[in-house]
Amino acid sequence: MNFFNRRNQILLKELIKTDFKLRYQGSVIGYLWSILKPVMLFVIMYLVFVRFLRFGNAVPHFAVALLLALTLWNFFAETTNMGMVSIVSRGDLLRKISFSKPIIIFSVVANAFINLIISLIVVIILALISGIHMSWNVIFVVPLLLELVLLATGIAFLLATAFVKFRDLGPIWEVAMQAGLYGTPIIYPIIQVSNTYPTVAKVLMLNPMAQIVQDMRYILTFSNNANPTLWQMVHNPYIIVIPYILPILIFGLGLWVFTKHSNKFAETI
Repeated sequence: MNFFNRRNQILLKELIKTDFKLRYQGSVIGYLWSILKPVMLFVIMYLVFVRFLRFGNAVPHFAVALLLALTLWNFFAETTNMGMVSIVSRGDLLRKISFSKPIIIFSVVANAFINLIISLIVVIILALISGIHMSWNVIFVVPLLLELVLLATGIAFLLATAFVKFRDLGPIWEVAMQAGLYGTPIIYPIIQVSNTYPTVAKVLMLNPMAQIVQDMRYILTFSNNANPTLWQMVHNPYIIVIPYILPILIFGLGLWVFTKHSNKFAETI
């Protein structure tokens, strides 16, 4: 079935609108939470890891780099967590209407992406206030965002498929996300690892999320030496391309697995 025929487009639009409205239904300040939530999380992380534990002292504009990384990670976490339970939570819809099942995952990704764009605007405003000057290099943010979306969507497809049968996946993925948060240079600069354990730093950078975070920091904060990228740390082109190719492969695999099992979702849930 064509993912984006007129019927699926209408359904996708309605799912996005409904999810976005329900997210803040009943709250006093409503959609402002899209801005306040990442800012409040950033303030906590900043006070604990930057002001108290002194992470990133040698990195210019580390506060901006921290907020940027948290913004990217929050999108990944929201997409994968919500995507994992999306099929089960839409069980009634699956049994009543015939439609292309990936639309459910795409609606989750779209809602998370709206929040990501709002948060990135906050990051850019803070960057400009901090004295960071943007240049034409900022256009490379677009392919990096595409890479992030492909990675998160592919994993969401895999998790959603597995969660239909294995509900224990929820707490397992929660632990995996916690490990991923600390295994990705978000609350600490990668240079802090590479100065002591250069090999470990290179291995960490093979993680697509680490590569995306560092490339984004490189583009938006211009702290080249303090925010090294994988292609600055490794000179073997076959190794450099690994994290850039993985999101494409994961997306393809996730979509294939999801599509293969989607016809049985309504029966299994």
